[in-house]
Amino acid sequence: MGRRLYVGNLAWSVTDNDLLELFSEVGKVESSQVVVDRATSRSRGFGFVEMATEEAAEAAIKKLNGRDVKGRAIRVNEAQARTGGERHGGR
Repeated sequence: MGRRLYVGNLAWSVTDNDLLELFSEVGKVESSQVVVDRATSRSRGFGFVEMATEEAAEAAIKKLNGRDVKGRAIRVNEAQARTGGERHGGR
């Protein structure tokens, strides 16, 4: 089973496909998603990529963390499990 990676500090113009193309350079990508705000449909500046293998995930972290993508140095690390914290905002 692969590993889910957090990708932060994304430029607003980065798309799901941009992440797919970038991470495909280091291995097989199962999925890629830029998180968007529900109210505005605008990127929230981060996303997630699921790599097919542990090896591909490690390679992505090593090779892509800090890389300049559309003028911003992205952060790539292992995604943390969501906590059951209280949600704020919409109902």
